[in-house]
Amino acid sequence: MAKYDYLIVGAGLCGAVFAHEMTKRGKKCLVLEKRQAPGGNIRCEEREGIHVHLYGAHIFHTNNQEVWQFVQQFAEFNQYVNSPIANFRGELYNLPFNMNTFRAMWGIRTPAEASAKIAEQRTEIKGEPQNLEEQAISLVGRDIYEKLIQGYTEKQWGRKCKDLPAFIIRRLPVRYTYDNNYFNARYQGIPIGGYNKIIEGLLKGIEVRLGVDYNAAKGEYAGLADKVVYTGALDAYFDYKLGRLEYRGLRFETERLEQENYQGVAVMNFTAAEIPYTRIIEHKHFEFGTQPVTYITKEYPQEWQPGQEAYYPVNDQINQDLYAKYAELASREENLLLGGRLALYKYFDMDKVVELALEAVKREIGG
Repeated sequence: MAKYDYLIVGAGLCGAVFAHEMTKRGKKCLVLEKRQAPGGNIRCEEREGIHVHLYGAHIFHTNNQEVWQFVQQFAEFNQYVNSPIANFRGELYNLPFNMNTFRAMWGIRTPAEASAKIAEQRTEIKGEPQNLEEQAISLVGRDIYEKLIQGYTEKQWGRKCKDLPAFIIRRLPVRYTYDNNYFNARYQGIPIGGYNKIIEGLLKGIEVRLGVDYNAAKGEYAGLADKVVYTGALDAYFDYKLGRLEYRGLRFETERLEQENYQGVAVMNFTAAEIPYTRIIEHKHFEFGTQPVTYITKEYPQEWQPGQEAYYPVNDQINQDLYAKYAELASREENLLLGGRLALYKYFDMDKVVELALEAVKREIGG
């Protein structure tokens, strides 16, 4: 007889939500985590009262009231609104693209002027866009593309925009209002005290084993639970028998600066191609910090290598086809459940991760 109802591989947001909800329903869960600390990519580290986002900026936003109420059980959220700045060779532009952006770029004042300018530039592309560059120009015109999209995107993906498929940018948010709120979401904010409070609340009272590479120790855990909830990379689960899925990687450089305020905003994107990093995060601004020092993190996209942390799935047809084959193998294992961005090979915002985990719980209970 199995000792646990669920063996959950990964103590990130997906695994923690599932474990918490199943434990509430009287199920016995064991959580395994490869890293030496739980939390996955939302984990923070406190430095001099500033919560540093260790794996890139995470800003919670959602239109799902159920999800919003769920996360508020574990932490109080502040009223942080994401209003990033784009820096193109010293020229500063508000994001998302809105009237403040257009005023800085073209010196115009009215929505009609902005709409006419973009409409004029969009006509450069005739017919169906054949690549990301053509797709972006067909949506927002050449000026915005060259200053705010091209360099950033090429750094992010490590490829020229002309060599990237058009479907990567299906749409671009364009607002003809003076509104710098990046997310068109009903609820948004940052947990006061950092995201660790949420993870700690979710996993309270649940057995968690750290530093365990499940794929390297499957034999040790075989038969220990009725079902396995797997949130790791799916190709790794099957020992890469069909080949490796591709990802984009990130490298973070965090600095402590002896000044109170470095850039005046939490997120600044650097869109010129010659700047090697894509953005600088100044962490204290997520929680309106007034500390006499500050911490900043530069994010450098890089080619992903096996063994490194995988961040963004490469959503081209070759990788999608390979993932479909792995998903077919997984579907044959009746006691295996998949969840999270790695196992599903798809980038998710945090609210979607929570939503999908709650839906998985409902399916299990209903079943």
